[in-house]
Amino acid sequence: MKNPNYEGSDVTGNIYIRQVDSEKSEIKIELEGLSAHSSHGFHVHEKGDLSDGCESTAGHYNPFDMDHGAPTDKIRHVGDLGNIVADAKGRVSTIITDDQISLVGSYSIIGRAFVVHEGEDDLGKGGDEGSRTTGNAGKRMACCVVGRTDKSED
Repeated sequence: MKNPNYEGSDVTGNIYIRQVDSEKSEIKIELEGLSAHSSHGFHVHEKGDLSDGCESTAGHYNPFDMDHGAPTDKIRHVGDLGNIVADAKGRVSTIITDDQISLVGSYSIIGRAFVVHEGEDDLGKGGDEGSRTTGNAGKRMACCVVGRTDKSED
């Protein structure tokens, strides 16, 4: 998950996603190397292109041309997954359940990228242009391409 363009990024770990049913997916996040007690914007970005580190992943995955929002908002990017919160040792171990992320169909996220941002996502509530497009979450500190495997992860 490292970004060669982000100095000091030591984020490592795994992200597993499974399609629960036709309307829900679960994203299991196991990361370390974040700052202790820190919140980080967590999104799906449009492209799974890492040719220039996380910078080449383009913007948040937003096929319906909506403003940025919280995962529970009706108006949000498909890729808006809110924040992940690191514990006292800089680790994240959490599961996000989402009703817009999918591994199947026309709007599948396979081949796109998960991105961890350096700052907290304001969930589109900041009242400025940056908030409406990115949640003012800051630089991209780590990323990975969403792929497919036959391995089952509980």
